[in-house]
Amino acid sequence: MTVTVITISDRASRGEYPDRSGPEIVSILREAFPEARIAAEVVPDEAEAIVAAFRRHLRADFVLTTGGTGISARDVTPEATRGYCDRELPGIAEALRAESYKETANALLSRGAAGIKDGTIIVNFPGSLKAVRLCTRVLIPVMEHA
Repeated sequence: MTVTVITISDRASRGEYPDRSGPEIVSILREAFPEARIAAEVVPDEAEAIVAAFRRHLRADFVLTTGGTGISARDVTPEATRGYCDRELPGIAEALRAESYKETANALLSRGAAGIKDGTIIVNFPGSLKAVRLCTRVLIPVMEHA
């Protein structure tokens, strides 16, 4: 299995603070899938940069993003994902929101998407550490089958 984790954050991409969510996802995945090949990168909250990162990792089985799923004007990850993917996987996004809602009502404000481009499954996670821990664990049981 090959997985790329893309952190979408203006400030982390400029080095203003360390990326914590991306490395957390990588750590959880390495524990669940020790043989997986996992890459990671950080890009700014810009649709063009997000799509360029998707293109760089099109041969991965999964591309998991963290950040840019909220309601601010700079949060464009869902739009970039939907625009790039050939088909949506709404069940994944719905399950992530439903499980997250059990922890916080703010999950209702998450606009994350999931879809497929060629053979790559792309899934958007929120940017908080708590959210990525939960979302990664929700997704892991279906990753091998997918």
